[in-house]
Order: sequence, then structure tokens, then C-alpha cells
Amino acid sequence: MTAAMTTTNHDTIRKWIEAREGQPARVKNANEGGGGLLRVDFGKPEDTLEKISWDEFFKIFDEEKLAFLHQDMTEDGQTSRFCKFVNRD
Repeated sequence: MTAAMTTTNHDTIRKWIEAREGQPARVKNANEGGGGLLRVDFGKPEDTLEKISWDEFFKIFDEEKLAFLHQDMTEDGQTSRFCKFVNRD
């Protein structure tokens, strides 16, 4: 796997997700006691996720003090969809 990068820049995150036809989402019913578990929904919407606005997505992202770990390309040069949310250091 090629190197993964971490960012908190909203524009970078949004551009990366949209370039891969992803949508901001969170796990359904996971917002009790917090903003919910953030996810990126690629392609056909998953039943366990609910679509949220970019404003809501970044509100949760900042409140939970998250960073976005992502990979641009795979080792074989294909566009990567690898991403996850991690705690900011």
C-alpha cells in the first residue's frame, strides 16, 4: 500500500471524498451521547448509514477532534478509496 496521509482541512477532505463519488454519512442511531460515528458512503447507500450534510459532517468532525487518514493511490496506480477517521494528535 502506498503512504497514507492525514489532514484536518475541510476542503481537502471534501474534494477527496467527492472525487471518489462518496457522500458524507454517519451510522444510524449512533448519535446518542455525541454526534455519531462518521462514515463515507461510496456508491449505493448502505442501509446502516444515513446521509448527512457537509455542514453536519464537519461539525461532528471538529467536535470529536478527528483527523482524516486517506490514501490517494494504490500500489498499482489505481485511485484508492482507503480512508478512516482517527483522533487528532
